[in-house]
Amino acid sequence: MAQSPLDDGVIAVKDFESLARDNVAPHIWNYLSDGAGDQQALLENEVAWQEPWFAPKVMAGLTQVDTTVTLNGQQLQHPILLAPTAMAMSYHPDGEAATMRAAVRTGTTYIQSTLSGVPIEELGNIAREGGGDWWFQVYLHRDRAFTQSLVEAALAAGASSLVLTVDSPALGARDNDRRHDWGQMPEDGISMHERVFNPFLDSAVGWSDLQWLRDVAGDVPVWVKGILRADDAVAAIDHGAAGVMVSNHGARNLDTIVPTAVALPAIVEAMDGRAPVVVDGGIRRGTDVLRALALGADAVMVGRPYIWGLASHGEAGVAHVVEILRAELQMAMALVGVDSVASITEDILWS
Repeated sequence: MAQSPLDDGVIAVKDFESLARDNVAPHIWNYLSDGAGDQQALLENEVAWQEPWFAPKVMAGLTQVDTTVTLNGQQLQHPILLAPTAMAMSYHPDGEAATMRAAVRTGTTYIQSTLSGVPIEELGNIAREGGGDWWFQVYLHRDRAFTQSLVEAALAAGASSLVLTVDSPALGARDNDRRHDWGQMPEDGISMHERVFNPFLDSAVGWSDLQWLRDVAGDVPVWVKGILRADDAVAAIDHGAAGVMVSNHGARNLDTIVPTAVALPAIVEAMDGRAPVVVDGGIRRGTDVLRALALGADAVMVGRPYIWGLASHGEAGVAHVVEILRAELQMAMALVGVDSVASITEDILWS
């Protein structure tokens, strides 16, 4: 494996996929790549970003393309965030530390998973030294004091926002994980094929729990991740969320679930500008990013792609994924005739 992704011929994000597969153990690859059930939703997540077609405006007189965006009053260099992904050290020995370094050098907001192999203080120091911005993802554990201790540690380390994941009240039917006993829970007499609930995470989460997390967070914004319905998006904002993340958990929990590209427009319409909307799920190209923005998203997140980069080339691979997507976004923006993210509207899509 060459040190630079370019030396291995990586030009598009999906070029990383086969390189990553060759670099990790089969059960680790299954955990990363598989979806739930028959994996129909995994396929549809990507396919759904191919429509509607673009309708370019010509003779736009462009001299530059500006990718900066503002989320929660903070200006970011581009609208591409790194989604929370668990156990990054399973893919590369530097894991989350390498990811944080790559995020800092590419001006990317990294959302750190609750399930990290690197001490949160170390990650905070990396971000602080490089002037980087990072958020912390929260699962609500049955042991709420444990959850509070994780959140307080993340805030002390410099996390600028919290992201509450709400779409996992039960386990998903991830067949290969269960075949290989990957993620086996404590010995309690329940076999992998019969287990429904995670014994550590709270399945009985309601909107009052969002208020609890907001109280712990103080002045730090709390986002809600895992929204697919317009009424849930509105409820999240009504209960104090700073923004919503349209996500189906990478199609890892429930098969034949609505693709995020399909769910996005109705959520944007229902939100009516009250709070920002971020979307993930199947984004692999700069054109996917542009289409998401045209459909009303304020930013996007990518998950599997940067893990492919991490698994194959460490920090350089993660950075290369972001650089490819940002360059492709700039190309696509120029080709449809818009010079800034702020100028992107649904008008660039064929009606």
